[in-house]
Amino acid sequence: MAPTNPDYTTYTTLSFDCYGTLIDWERGITADLAPLLTHLPPTHPFHATPKLALLRFNALSEHLWATQPKLAYDANLTEAFRLLAQEVAQESGIKGPLVSEEDLQKIGTGPGRWPAFTDTVDALKRLGNRYKLVILSNVNEANIARAVAGPLAGARFDAVYTAEAIGSYKPAKANFEYLFAGVKKEFGVERPAADDGEKGTKGGLLHVARSLTADVVPATELGLKTVWIARGGDTPEGYGTGGDYLKLKGEGKVVFEGVFQTLGEFADEVDRQFGEKEQKE
Repeated sequence: MAPTNPDYTTYTTLSFDCYGTLIDWERGITADLAPLLTHLPPTHPFHATPKLALLRFNALSEHLWATQPKLAYDANLTEAFRLLAQEVAQESGIKGPLVSEEDLQKIGTGPGRWPAFTDTVDALKRLGNRYKLVILSNVNEANIARAVAGPLAGARFDAVYTAEAIGSYKPAKANFEYLFAGVKKEFGVERPAADDGEKGTKGGLLHVARSLTADVVPATELGLKTVWIARGGDTPEGYGTGGDYLKLKGEGKVVFEGVFQTLGEFADEVDRQFGEKEQKE
């Protein structure tokens, strides 16, 4: 499915979405939503299709991104879960809270403890031998610090930019403008030109992400080239919270420098290209 890969050896810096790309966001959220399901009748659709709970939760969280952009992500998660529980209780005619305050607060700490994908840390170690590595995440400072020290331990990051520091959430263009300013100041990497048709401009920045709506679409609009780590999101059954691939592709909103199912596969291609280049030198 992926086009012929460009020359990744000409880039110097990779920026990453974290949750959904490096950390298994959907698995973590689904586990933290489980207490809600225990109070619902067996006939509730969330039992037959747990992804429905995930998708509705994500919609509420994204609504909060847009309406309360300065709300830190831990509070965003807690409030989205509270709203979901209230909504489901009202629809089901259930009186009383469906989840405890402990459950609500727990989900707010999730980004610091949710598991990394099994390929993530090894791939980051290999990519770190070739590039500067930067996180651009919608999470808050405390949770990303715990994730870097915990599930992502062993990987090196040269910079971490969060929604809490920026004051808005992706897909806001301000988050990518913050990224451009940061990598220029810290690494001397110039921001991409929206009308630059060259692939892999030397010294450039490449954004690596799973979410189409939060990352690939706004990055593409700003001229930032992307690699899509699909993780099954290239098929309708695997869309999850990342966006409708076929719809966005048909609208011309997503353009990739490469498509890989896992970060490990991307690292394999990078290693292959650098290996061939080094043999010729």
